[in-house]
Amino acid sequence: MKLVRNNSPLYIQVMNIIKDRILHGVYPVDANIPSEPLLEQEFQVSKITVRNAIKALVQEGYLETSSGKGTRVIRNTSSSKLSKLKRFTEVLVEEGHQIGKQLLRAGLSNNEEGTEPYRLFGPQALKIDRLYLLNGTPYIHYTHYLPAKLHGSADVLRIQSLYDWLEEQGFVPEHYRDEFAVSAAPDEVQEALGMTAGQAIVLKRSRFAYGADDDLIEYSVGFYNTDMHPYVVNYDV
Repeated sequence: MKLVRNNSPLYIQVMNIIKDRILHGVYPVDANIPSEPLLEQEFQVSKITVRNAIKALVQEGYLETSSGKGTRVIRNTSSSKLSKLKRFTEVLVEEGHQIGKQLLRAGLSNNEEGTEPYRLFGPQALKIDRLYLLNGTPYIHYTHYLPAKLHGSADVLRIQSLYDWLEEQGFVPEHYRDEFAVSAAPDEVQEALGMTAGQAIVLKRSRFAYGADDDLIEYSVGFYNTDMHPYVVNYDV
């Protein structure tokens, strides 16, 4: 797996990928992450790049290094100065689940038909279809629409978080708006999630992500098979 050289240092990219795996339960708490030589081989980077990535994650409180015992995961929740609320994926991982991600396709959409919000990007948008797996089984289907100028570097989303990748490209979301509805899943979503016609009613989540100037950075639509697991909102009062 070869990382894409862009404005972000390679160690930051490796750090973000490892962090994403921790947050999604791929590397569980109290388990060791792969050894430095294995990470060097996987990402095709130098030893110093891997060590800098691990050092940064130790400083953030995700990892602990011990001579002769490897590098251990000690935390699997994100930290935020603005909110103590847990993300949905964090709730799932805390329950002992593992979340996987699969990039289905990425390409330009010409936006020639309909009145969908993604037309706000102009005549073209980058369209990305991704699948989230709950313990190896398809659970959520997401379609993301992004500025067309990002086309060409989206393949890295096979291994990297969408929002980490957006920040590396200079698109930093400042605020979001989520809309929820009960909906019939489109045929392609039913197929991707392995659902039958009788299971076609799902939770639909539409997300609008805006930058500092209230410009639309991302519009996405997610379909959740809540027969597998309900959507959870965690409140801390």
